[in-house]
Amino acid sequence: GGLGAAASLSGSNSAHMIHFTGMRGQESQQRQNVDFVRLNELMWKHDPSLTTAGSTKTSAPREQLPGAVHRVLGCLTSSGQVDTMLLRLPSLLLCLVSGSLPPPSRGDLYTSIVNIQGEIVVEKKLLQHLQSYIENEIYRMDDLKRFYEKVKALHNNVYQESVTAISNPLFAYTLIKRLQVDWQNIVYSNEAIENIQALKADYEKIEERLPKAEDLVGAAKGLMRLQDVYALSIKGLIKGEFLQSIGEDVSSIYRPTVSSTLSADDCFQIGKVAYDMADYYHSATWLEEAVTLFRQSIGIWNTEDQGSLEEALDHLAFSHYMIGNVGQAVILSKELLQLDVNNRRISRNIAKYQKLLGASADAHPKDVVLQRPNTTYLLTRNTYESLCQKLGSQPKHYQDSKLYCSYESNLSPHLILQPVKREIISQKPYVALYHNFISDSEGKRIKEIAAPWLQRSVVASGEKQTAMEYRISKSAWLKETVDPVISKLDLRIAHLTGLNVQQPYAEYLQVVNYGIGGHYEPHFDHATSPNSSLYRMKSGNRVATFMIYLSGVEAGGSTAFIYANFSVPVVKNAALFWWNLHKNGQGNADTLHAGCPVLVGDKWVANKWIREHGQEFQRKCGADPDE
Repeated sequence: GGLGAAASLSGSNSAHMIHFTGMRGQESQQRQNVDFVRLNELMWKHDPSLTTAGSTKTSAPREQLPGAVHRVLGCLTSSGQVDTMLLRLPSLLLCLVSGSLPPPSRGDLYTSIVNIQGEIVVEKKLLQHLQSYIENEIYRMDDLKRFYEKVKALHNNVYQESVTAISNPLFAYTLIKRLQVDWQNIVYSNEAIENIQALKADYEKIEERLPKAEDLVGAAKGLMRLQDVYALSIKGLIKGEFLQSIGEDVSSIYRPTVSSTLSADDCFQIGKVAYDMADYYHSATWLEEAVTLFRQSIGIWNTEDQGSLEEALDHLAFSHYMIGNVGQAVILSKELLQLDVNNRRISRNIAKYQKLLGASADAHPKDVVLQRPNTTYLLTRNTYESLCQKLGSQPKHYQDSKLYCSYESNLSPHLILQPVKREIISQKPYVALYHNFISDSEGKRIKEIAAPWLQRSVVASGEKQTAMEYRISKSAWLKETVDPVISKLDLRIAHLTGLNVQQPYAEYLQVVNYGIGGHYEPHFDHATSPNSSLYRMKSGNRVATFMIYLSGVEAGGSTAFIYANFSVPVVKNAALFWWNLHKNGQGNADTLHAGCPVLVGDKWVANKWIREHGQEFQRKCGADPDE
């Protein structure tokens, strides 16, 4: 686990740009472009002669692309419809006459909480195998203790008078026999090997069902995302507490009924993931905690641990060097050298660090204050995170008469006797929340249908579709003929909105389940480029979004409207509706929105996107650019 050579630390983020037509003025065009461009940039320059943790620097593994075809029970679409940044074209529809469920995709397990829940059963099976191994080992050890006690009793009670004892031919024979046969059987017994081989064989039988290295990386990134967006205290997370630390104010934003603490090795692995991505801000903060915890348990080794104090110091020292805190790198390297006095590589690093400082090794330079870099390159990052942390700054209903609650039937005979509770959240853009839009049983049924068909959510970049870090979830597309609950839901949406939700004037229902720190960074639901593949369907742009919360969450997961400066919490069984386009057909810049990371909970939503064509009489055109 020493530090190896890594001369180049260049991070690479896939660049993508979405052009928006119809924004109000140059400022809107400019802010939108900057929000969605990921830059390839070398953050840090360093002395290539220094050696770093790991024999070679490895980049984070790429996400596996989902299969070309997403099957959805009775029917399927070839990769479904793409939501935004952009929109996927439902290019192929097949009816599944027979066949089995698609094989579970591995490497993206962390992107769906419902998939992670399935791993509990897997670990329970491993526990059973380990219990069997322990029982066999206990039996073996008890047998060894029996032999030990038998021989020890002879030495304590009989062999004190060796001449008398050995004069007895029975004692003499059994002594020779033990030394010639018994001890040999004890020392060269295969029982221990057979026990561990049996455990390995049981493990290998279910190994394919276990999370992959990519899942560990994704889970660690999810924790770091939650740390950033919700300003969480790492020390609090280690203790199982969700404490928000903003400036000098520290407050609890969620109190779990059962706490889960993090070990030194847990912290080391998170720091190592950040380190391998050349994210030295996060590697330094997490490795600091790992070092502290490892120091508290010097001399104690846990079989399951992969890291150690030496490795944590090694990575932490170089992390501090990379963020410019060379003095701290010297101090940590000296501590490491005391633990590994013959490590000449660390000695060379110390000499180079001291040379950079331009002072003696006894100097104690001032520490550099860690500052979080804007790795997402979002100009709206502060607004986005602030909206996620609290429920925005929009006026309250009593402060604005245009915001109100009502019973809505839309004059539909199907809703006259059972109107829907409507809450106007915003007028610009128009956003309405319909409470109790679905029942608990309907939400449960929709999740049951979608769960087996969930695939990693992707976004479009030109003609290609790929999984991206700014969207962490899995999704499935459900045709209305799959189950009566889907067709009834489509009818209810049509009655409430007055819009045509039949194909091709609306897309199939997309069901989404979020993963660890699952989120969707600021984006539009409508196409922002005239060259979008969406237009190939000849049904126009996405004029409206109808999003249903199929579940509640304990914390986080709000829907934040960035430029409109408000956010809507997850309300179980409620539905959120907004217009994506103005009446003149141009996109509404104020609908830029994001799915905030889920802090605690299992978030499910269902999206129904309604197209322009087929709505000519339901929503008439207008020349006013603000309508």
